[in-house]
Amino acid sequence: MPRLRNGFILPNVISLSRACGVTRLDKTDDIIPLRPWEASAPAGPKPSSQPQSQKPPERVAFDRKELQTILGFYGTKVAEGEWRDYAMDFGRDKAVFSVFRRSSEVPLYRIVKDPSLARKQGMYSVVAQTGLILKRGQDLSLVLRVLAKTPKLSTI
Repeated sequence: MPRLRNGFILPNVISLSRACGVTRLDKTDDIIPLRPWEASAPAGPKPSSQPQSQKPPERVAFDRKELQTILGFYGTKVAEGEWRDYAMDFGRDKAVFSVFRRSSEVPLYRIVKDPSLARKQGMYSVVAQTGLILKRGQDLSLVLRVLAKTPKLSTI
């Protein structure tokens, strides 16, 4: 079978073009070579004037250990029937784990990771529904303790 420079097999290109509604495929038509997907790159052939060292800005996210700590605590609250849903938001400056009682409401608590505050007040914080910061710190498990209920003594 005839192959093109970019590795495509010509009959597959012809059958694909017929499926898309193209009835004729000329050999004179330029075929745009495929390239790896890049978020900031324009479609079509690569322009040679664009520097290759440009990367899209990094996003702040929770790593595996942080997510394991958060989801472990979240699982205990779900088992107690207090929380029912969560959402994660990863931005350029901070990552947010929001906790909901019902999915149609505003979040009860937000667990925020802001690396720009790492040397000041602490990277992690727990924010209440009203926007009040309940606790900040460097250790995520210590910050999450503010959400844990203290056991109550009961008399018989």
